[in-house]
Amino acid sequence: MDEDLLEINRLTDLFFSVFNNTQRAPDLHGLRNIFIPEGIIISNNNDGPLIYNLDSFIEPRIKMLSDGTLTNFREGEVSHDTSIFRNIAQRFSVYEKSGKLNGQDFKAKGRKTIQFIKVSGEWKISSVAWSDQE
Repeated sequence: MDEDLLEINRLTDLFFSVFNNTQRAPDLHGLRNIFIPEGIIISNNNDGPLIYNLDSFIEPRIKMLSDGTLTNFREGEVSHDTSIFRNIAQRFSVYEKSGKLNGQDFKAKGRKTIQFIKVSGEWKISSVAWSDQE
């Protein structure tokens, strides 16, 4: 397997794992290590896009994942298609997530699109956008 794809796989796995709070406290500050500083994260569900920079995305999720609002949460990639061209890459992922939100069990699926750029020889995430399946 190509070294670039291996690194993109690793970054994607790290991205999904930072939210997991099933057996440990989540480490959302770890996103800063895998994103470019100017990275953006977009939730594009029913009410239109919610667009975040790293700070506006991380802080509320730390609270939600550690104050009991969202417990036993896990999210993971089910399948993906990745295209790499020189110093840019695009990944379309199908994901599943589950947990307890405000004490209610839930399961959901959706799609994420993740863009990567190579900076000084190192792959970083530049943006993530997702939409949950209805």
